[in-house]
Amino acid sequence: MKIQLLLTALLATSLVACQTNPVSGRSQLVLVSEEQAQASSAQAYAQTVNEAQKKGKLSTDAALNARVKRITDRLITQAGTMYPPSRSWKWSVAVIDEPTLNAWCMPGGKMAIYTGIITKLKLTDDEIAQVMGHEISHALLGHGRERMSRAMATQGGLQIGSILAGRDLTVLAPVADIALTLPNSRESESEADRYGIELAARAGYDPHAAISLWEKMSQASGNGPPQFLSTHPAPSNRIQALNALVPKMMPIYEKARN
Repeated sequence: MKIQLLLTALLATSLVACQTNPVSGRSQLVLVSEEQAQASSAQAYAQTVNEAQKKGKLSTDAALNARVKRITDRLITQAGTMYPPSRSWKWSVAVIDEPTLNAWCMPGGKMAIYTGIITKLKLTDDEIAQVMGHEISHALLGHGRERMSRAMATQGGLQIGSILAGRDLTVLAPVADIALTLPNSRESESEADRYGIELAARAGYDPHAAISLWEKMSQASGNGPPQFLSTHPAPSNRIQALNALVPKMMPIYEKARN
């Protein structure tokens, strides 16, 4: 009986939670609203930043922080053109002083980039823009909500039932934490590549940097893929796809530079 009730809840939820993303046009199954996703992400982000600060892991390099903010500010401006609702997001970026090769953007524009990916790969501004453009695109494309929905599903039918009952999910910040550790699908990664390179081009960053970035990431994989690459398509396939996009992005980039 419990299994039947759970399956019924899942079916009912799927029928009411299938939405078309306004940026990509892809139909997505999401179990949480944008407002709920942003609220829980904001709590998880605050906790992450607070813990990093307590451990002395927030970067105190003023020049690096200013550099990252300058780049992300330009990307955020163009994000508002690509997805107008993002203009009202409470954007924030943290530079976390850890050696990991990683970066992310939560629903609602809560971002982080780790010093390891910048220093170890010796990233240029254009390459940082590709990293953060990719991550911002995940948020614009609703991929975080999809991951949060998967995280909720792994915790059983209780959360699903609460959705159907209309209960507030803003107290479920741990769901946003779990979502950060879950991989995006290959389809989502390809979408973020496609829109990330365009977002960076619109902000005036060279599309060719997407190629050099993933070449560096591929070389850095060494004995195993870094965290940032662990769930992503093979670098060779990604580079091939991005190479095909560069000619289409160049007019956008040249217009932004003029």
